[in-house]
Amino acid sequence: MSSGQKRPAAKDERRARVAEIKAAQERADRRRSRLIAIVVTLVALALVVPATVLIVQAQQERSGLEAAAEGPIEGEEVVEVPSATHVTEDVPYQDAPAIEVEEAGQLLPPLGGDHDPVVQNCQFYDQPVRSENAVHSLEHGAVWVTYRPGLEEEQVAALRILAEENPYLLVSPFEDLASDVVATAWGVQVELDSAFDERLEPFLVRYLQGEQTPEPGAPCDGGTDAPAA
Repeated sequence: MSSGQKRPAAKDERRARVAEIKAAQERADRRRSRLIAIVVTLVALALVVPATVLIVQAQQERSGLEAAAEGPIEGEEVVEVPSATHVTEDVPYQDAPAIEVEEAGQLLPPLGGDHDPVVQNCQFYDQPVRSENAVHSLEHGAVWVTYRPGLEEEQVAALRILAEENPYLLVSPFEDLASDVVATAWGVQVELDSAFDERLEPFLVRYLQGEQTPEPGAPCDGGTDAPAA
């Protein structure tokens, strides 16, 4: 066979070899693409499934809180508040309707009554606030959560977070408090064992802007953030 006949045959072999290599590359590319798609899908599922679980858990927790808020809250006391006048002088809340405290020298925050014309801004405080201003906040639908001075830092931090999450929540220490933590709304109050007491959040769900509030929706800011003198 002549050299002229061999060259076309060699070219055909090279073309066939190139085509085979290209086909192998295309098959490899398709396999890589499928593998990448599988990995991406698995990663997406790994992210989506936990997020979905968290959402469902949050919904379930909220439903549980709402259900707890609809029923009786253990230890809750309700007092009729006969007066809600703006006054500029100090109010003798100890003479107003209040929940009796078993041990002498222990106090509970007022549940309502006459109060200062200026609201206590709803937020977290690390010093006691003036009751006359706090009661005005209660009138506007706030819940006032008080805690004993010296309460352990972990509990105080939990109360601070609650105050940051709820624009109508007022949190402050209260001298000689009858319980470690007390939650107060207008005309209603509950003594709690700690900041982690399971009754606290149902109380907030029920009484933040609660039906018993004299002026729901009125502002709980734009007032004073000064501590008690």
